[in-house]
Amino acid sequence: MWEQYYCAGTLDEALELLHRYQKQARIIAGGTDLLLEMMHGKRPDVTVLIDITRIPELNRIHHEGGTITLGAMVSHNLAAGSAIIREYALPLAQACWEVGAPQIRNRGTIAGNLVTGSAANDTIPALIALGAKVTLASVNGSRDVLLADFYRGLRQTVLQPDEILSAISFPALRAHERGVFLKLGLRRAQAISVVNTAVVVRYGADAVVEDAIITLGSVAPTIIRAKAAEDVLMGKPLTELAIREAAQIAASVPRPITDVRSTAEYRSEMVRVLVGRALRAVLPDAPIPGLPENPAMLWGDQPLATPKVIEADASQVIECTINGEAIATTTGYGKTLLNWLRDDVGLTGSKEGCGEGECGACTVFLDGAAVMSCMVPAPRAHGAEIITIEGVGQEGDLHPIQDAFIASGAVQCGYCTPGFIMSGVKLLEEHPHPDQDQIQQGISGNLCRCTGYAKIVEAIITASAATRKIEER
Repeated sequence: MWEQYYCAGTLDEALELLHRYQKQARIIAGGTDLLLEMMHGKRPDVTVLIDITRIPELNRIHHEGGTITLGAMVSHNLAAGSAIIREYALPLAQACWEVGAPQIRNRGTIAGNLVTGSAANDTIPALIALGAKVTLASVNGSRDVLLADFYRGLRQTVLQPDEILSAISFPALRAHERGVFLKLGLRRAQAISVVNTAVVVRYGADAVVEDAIITLGSVAPTIIRAKAAEDVLMGKPLTELAIREAAQIAASVPRPITDVRSTAEYRSEMVRVLVGRALRAVLPDAPIPGLPENPAMLWGDQPLATPKVIEADASQVIECTINGEAIATTTGYGKTLLNWLRDDVGLTGSKEGCGEGECGACTVFLDGAAVMSCMVPAPRAHGAEIITIEGVGQEGDLHPIQDAFIASGAVQCGYCTPGFIMSGVKLLEEHPHPDQDQIQQGISGNLCRCTGYAKIVEAIITASAATRKIEER
């Protein structure tokens, strides 16, 4: 799929490589969109990938002087779990939590979501409502662009071939400002937005609206603002009558299309419904829809860490540690991590159910976090720590999750089982005694086509109880 793969250790190295290869190259971080496009033959001109996942400074969230800055490697899970983002940029935290499933959120980055530029992407409306700007860096320097001005059309941006979106910054919400992000999808997880909206309101004296921003996603080629709806809210309290009027006006703004997810008419009606709900949620005394207090991230007992830096010019040799054993191969360089594990390393426990990050049958642990291995380039394994289903047992014995799957009859056709077990193992590492919501969050990225989720949930509960008994001894 690619001819050369580089692992940059610094931003300068990445910029030099991008400057050298220009349109032949693409930056890869999460890769959850780019890899799919390459596998489907939509990027025949891309022959070079520049991996920035090992650049420490890009994996940080800063809050200073009333401004929040995200590096290009900040993942959706890192933002959704950040106390800073939850307190001072709640719409962004809510949007990040709605993206994909834990394995996807552990890899996919907010910067990548912005660059992809789909009008259905969840983080774009939230960040535009927050007044975000992006920093575009090249060997010639950097420039800041308002996110609202970043898009030229459907999946078209002002990003030049030699530029990297290196940072995202926006003002932190203040005490008199309230914001919310709401999404309508066709299922609870792994859902592309039918419609989404982000609303930020600033209040003045006597709870009068001083400013309001309403952004709408998945209803036009790019994210749009409902400025006419914003205008009717200015200079008055946010009454029920004003909310209804603004929601109705917002619904009249876009001219959405009919596609496989929705009719145009339904989208317009759902704009009215969601904008109304969002405005009611940001009323001065209303409880804003929040996030799970202690969600299942599937990143273990600590947040995602930046992996160790390796040489910038990755060789054809892939050397790493898999299930505690040193592995080195000279093949598989142009494959996904899943295919390399199966074809070149000989570990066939991880399965390909979809090849698109939808089913979770290929889940492995990469540098401590659960990921979809079908969505990771094999060269990213170089220098990494990987655990597969073959390595979750303890000193030759089955893991408690594996024992519980057998005892509970949670194994049906068995194809999805390795992925569910991997998610369950990481869930219990993170939350030894998860509640029902955490269990559902933890397996939301895993699909069982036999529809036997009840037994799978039962097995995780059983394994948790067994863990508790061991702790009590």
